[in-house]
Amino acid sequence: MKKRLILALGILFSLNTIAQTDNVVMEIDGKKVTKSEFLQIYLKNNNNPKYDKQSLDEYMELFKKFKLKVAEAEALGYDTIPKLKKELAGYRKQLSQPYLIDSSKNSALVAQAYERMKNEVHAAHILVKVAENASPEDTLAAYNRILAIKKRIDNGEDFATVARGKNGSEDPSAARNGGDLGYFTAFQMVYQFEEAAYKTPVGKISNPVRTKFGYHILKVIDMRPARGTMKAAHIMVATGKDAGAEEIESASKKVDEIYAKLQAGESFEKLASEFSDDAQTAEKGGELPLFGTSTTTRMVPEFEEAAFSLTANGEISKPVQTAFGFHIIKRLDLTPLRSFDELKKEIQGKVNKDERSVVTQNSFIEKLKKTYAFKDSYSKTSKWFVQNIDSNYYKGTWTANGLKPVTMFTLDKKAFTQQDFATYLQKNYRSFKKMDSKSLVEKQYKAWQNSEILAYEESKLDSKYPDFKALMQEYHDGILLYEIMSDKVWNKAIKDTSGLKTFFEGHNSNYNWGKRYNAYVYECLNEDISKKVATMLKSDTISSRTIINTINKDSELNLRVRTGKFEVETTPYLKGHELKKGVNPAYVYEGKYYIVKVDEILEPTAKTMSEAKGAATSDYQNYLEKEWLTEIAKKHPIVIHEQVLYSLGK
Repeated sequence: MKKRLILALGILFSLNTIAQTDNVVMEIDGKKVTKSEFLQIYLKNNNNPKYDKQSLDEYMELFKKFKLKVAEAEALGYDTIPKLKKELAGYRKQLSQPYLIDSSKNSALVAQAYERMKNEVHAAHILVKVAENASPEDTLAAYNRILAIKKRIDNGEDFATVARGKNGSEDPSAARNGGDLGYFTAFQMVYQFEEAAYKTPVGKISNPVRTKFGYHILKVIDMRPARGTMKAAHIMVATGKDAGAEEIESASKKVDEIYAKLQAGESFEKLASEFSDDAQTAEKGGELPLFGTSTTTRMVPEFEEAAFSLTANGEISKPVQTAFGFHIIKRLDLTPLRSFDELKKEIQGKVNKDERSVVTQNSFIEKLKKTYAFKDSYSKTSKWFVQNIDSNYYKGTWTANGLKPVTMFTLDKKAFTQQDFATYLQKNYRSFKKMDSKSLVEKQYKAWQNSEILAYEESKLDSKYPDFKALMQEYHDGILLYEIMSDKVWNKAIKDTSGLKTFFEGHNSNYNWGKRYNAYVYECLNEDISKKVATMLKSDTISSRTIINTINKDSELNLRVRTGKFEVETTPYLKGHELKKGVNPAYVYEGKYYIVKVDEILEPTAKTMSEAKGAATSDYQNYLEKEWLTEIAKKHPIVIHEQVLYSLGK
């Protein structure tokens, strides 16, 4: 979907804010295009705009074709096709998001995140698991348990010992690390956890923190300046989760052998490809995703410490042991924290995707409530739902019968009723586990209310923000343009085999082969190799495969062989060389030595339809488009106001 829209937008012209008092430069089907709209489009699509008559006329021709195609698509009802309406609705949802947040709160969170990225926090935690949609009883039980654990630590018990011990942390890694998470920075933990880590003083224990995983308490061990963003590669010799001494010793010997090869000068990338047990990185020479400052990737502490201890690009560590096995790390690059201006857009994207977006959206909803005179009647109107929700709800079979149009809340004088809420409940039951009806209704009511308030504001975006309206028009036209061009031109040319054949037969003089060689082309790394190849080619019975195997015995880079029919004018390494049948003398092209064995010289000739199919299909598409444009131009009258057009740039 995205690829096709990009293609359409390549043809499309961006629309922008249209001044109400603009002169009209063009009309199609009575719809007006103003001077400012056309100028915005013209400037967007011309890096070096010219305002002479010829340039403006040429661009207007393109614009007319675009407008004709969109007008025809609308006339044929393409904008009512369900799949296209759904596609546009999806884009609208994405494009509306920046308009449905508290921009001032959002900016503050972006600035806060950058300040946090300047430092890394070393913390440990203890987790008591509880589901996000747990019942109040289960939630309270988990909260009381984390409070009891905190009290033990406040009374002097060791944090790591409690984390590892019976009735301690429910994080599986705690048994190994005592809850120690190592160092991390902004965006590397869920937001609520990050908040507690950065707000708790070093050496102190936080109050309980609720995340989607459950309740945590944190011990902040240290804070240090950020060390930068690391680009590194590794070779890993894995050990199993429950590896015994023998397996670990074997892995240790293997990694030491690999390290010895590196010390002897062998290629890190080649050894990673051959020996690394990390399948995802081995084929890339061991290269890992970026980690450290300004990334969301974290490595285990032992690995990270070894990587950041390397002092120069290209430096290789001694083998390092982690819970996953043994690693040899190569530093590729280390980038200090970039400036706020450089990172602002990237941070903004992360803020919009993580839990911070909920903070900004909730703040925005509260502002909308004030703007639109929000009034809530939940306490009076929710009782029916609490009394009538039963176990059928969790099966998706619950129905609300006998409801009257009672208002639950109003927004901008618009009433949202019990029936509306019941409809929402019936559509949104899947993510909930069984809980008491009062808690369920409260959670679902809040979610429904928020979604309706945001939907109401979204419905007003076109009238409140001309730029948003213009952008939606751009996507609307792009989707229609792609779809109708597919139907009327691109796919039609491919499917209409008889029409393509007729077109080819009427234009076959346009499709010809130039001079060609049916040949074997031997591309040699150097002159010595070319001499060896020439000697071997003196035998009439030797095959190209035998030559390749012999020459490339020591290196795959020595010789490359191509075979087939080569058109001289379109093959750079053949162009300008008059070759004869048989083995031709070696010649040099771009530092390589070429020996060409010509089996047959093919003089210029006409292409068959199968040989010309690609070019003929493209030409047939252009032909169909031209004919179609002539046809629809008669259906959609266009008026160009030349005086206004030629006044552009004045």
